[in-house]
Amino acid sequence: MHKDIATPMRTKEILDKYGFSFKKSLGQNFLIDTNILNRIVDHAELTEHSGAIEIGPGIGALTEQLAKRAEKVVAFEIDQRLLPILEDTLSPYSNVKVIHSDVLKADVQAVMTQEFDKQEDVMVVANLPYYVTTPILMKLLEERLPIRGIVCMLQKEVGDRISAKPGTKEYGSLSIAVQYYTKAETVMIVPKTVFMPQPNVDSAVIRLTLHDEPPVKVKDEDFFFRVTRSSFAQRRKTILNNLTSQLPDGKQKKESIQAALQQAGVQESRRGETLTIEEFAKLSNELYPYFH
Repeated sequence: MHKDIATPMRTKEILDKYGFSFKKSLGQNFLIDTNILNRIVDHAELTEHSGAIEIGPGIGALTEQLAKRAEKVVAFEIDQRLLPILEDTLSPYSNVKVIHSDVLKADVQAVMTQEFDKQEDVMVVANLPYYVTTPILMKLLEERLPIRGIVCMLQKEVGDRISAKPGTKEYGSLSIAVQYYTKAETVMIVPKTVFMPQPNVDSAVIRLTLHDEPPVKVKDEDFFFRVTRSSFAQRRKTILNNLTSQLPDGKQKKESIQAALQQAGVQESRRGETLTIEEFAKLSNELYPYFH
């Protein structure tokens, strides 16, 4: 009988067998609770025809649970030392492919075309390395990959920022960027005790379901994201002050910025965190002609 990887004993056994030591720089924390892994996979709603992409499989704890439910699993692992371990721990599963690569540098689209020929439904399911969570998420979303969505474990604080609503202190340009591409929800809070080694913070599992169409229409996406980032540059400043100091030639174009705010129906004394995604879209569309 094959024993699950995600138990404290089995994890320790595997690490000892290979003399593996955790690299802090890679944010390695392995899950040692099968129950929680199963609940993460539940939230991905996979069928036997689904494909799953995993990032940072570690010693294969989550990979194994994905392999039991998806038709095919492709995992990106940056740490070469883990490759022989994964080959060993995942040997019972013929539907897993591990790619030795930094997902931030990988051509994920090409890998998907190559690896998922039959699977129409693909989900990203991952326990993301905490130090690069945001760049990985933004890459997956910006590249408009043909995925249904993402279920991932990340630092609770980042999860709070991603699913935040306007008017809260967690709400910021990351909330808007992710919510532009997806419907974001926090589906689980995970205590630090179920990891080895234990991280210093609690974790959250978020589910991002891709929109068919973005919730707002913008003239230029890059400019829209630039406006939202600029509006949060200094949270205590008004939107007018932030845009004036952050947009190119903003100081010279202050009157144009004031005019755009007026046309968008946004008072210049408001702070970025009070604007909804609809208001940001309207504002960036009004500002766009002045900056192009």
